[in-house]
Amino acid sequence: MKFGILFSGQGSQKPGMGIDFLTDKDFANTIQMASEATGLNIIKILKSEHDELSATANVQPALVAVSCGIYQMLQRDLPKLPVGGMVGLSLGEYAAVISAQAVSFKAGLSLLADRGRYMQADADAVASTMAALIDPDLDVVKQVLSSHSTVTMANYNSPRQVVIGGPEKETQTVAQILKEKNAAKRVVALKVSGAFHTALFDNAQQKMHQRLKKVSFTDPQVPVISNTTIQPFTAANLAPILERQLAQPTHFGEDLLYLINHEEVDATLEIGPGKTLSRFARQVNGNLQREHISSMRDYQAFVKEHQQWT
Repeated sequence: MKFGILFSGQGSQKPGMGIDFLTDKDFANTIQMASEATGLNIIKILKSEHDELSATANVQPALVAVSCGIYQMLQRDLPKLPVGGMVGLSLGEYAAVISAQAVSFKAGLSLLADRGRYMQADADAVASTMAALIDPDLDVVKQVLSSHSTVTMANYNSPRQVVIGGPEKETQTVAQILKEKNAAKRVVALKVSGAFHTALFDNAQQKMHQRLKKVSFTDPQVPVISNTTIQPFTAANLAPILERQLAQPTHFGEDLLYLINHEEVDATLEIGPGKTLSRFARQVNGNLQREHISSMRDYQAFVKEHQQWT
């Protein structure tokens, strides 16, 4: 068995995520380090008692800190866990890059705090949104989009789901047209703070270009497949690709296929809130063994079941 580690992206967050892990001293230390690196009160954000997780600038470092903290626990308790590679959806890509030791935790979280602020500024500048298309007819979708240039493809999540995004009114118009044309089995409006991975985040991309010049990257210790290029990250390509990632479509499904075809991955372990990526994994390849960790109970059960890797 060889695992592809899947890291959750923005949109999966929920109030209270990660709080049950704070009983673990190493996890608590990771969260404290994240607070120091970002200047944010990560525990307060995770509790989200005043809707702190609704802000892009907050959720990005908080979600990645939780994901990295869980993976560090796994490295401690199951040091022989067979990992073939990693994929993160959008924001989750940063959890993968940090967990693969391509950038230090402190530098990665500091970068994320700035990325979140840049994206928050763009999200506040133009009201925008996204819509998921379930079982889409891509030919019809592309035909419709060709007549509405401000709405574009944003995510290719699996063979059965893609996401479009753009200015709010235009995206709602396109979604209605797609429904009328039966271009997808379902068209679902997403509760997001912006149309991520579209040209509306070009300003954030330009800011990231300058910010990334200050970050030192090394080659990942395990393969991490880029959402943007569907190829492994290297020390040399990380900065330019992470810059492009902000305003270009993601390709999660094809990333996972890369791990299956090139790294012989036959199981997935989703780390972070929910099971969205596990569902995408099933749609990519129904033969994959799928597991997930989003709570301390999940974690304890996974470790107990796989004592052979201690």
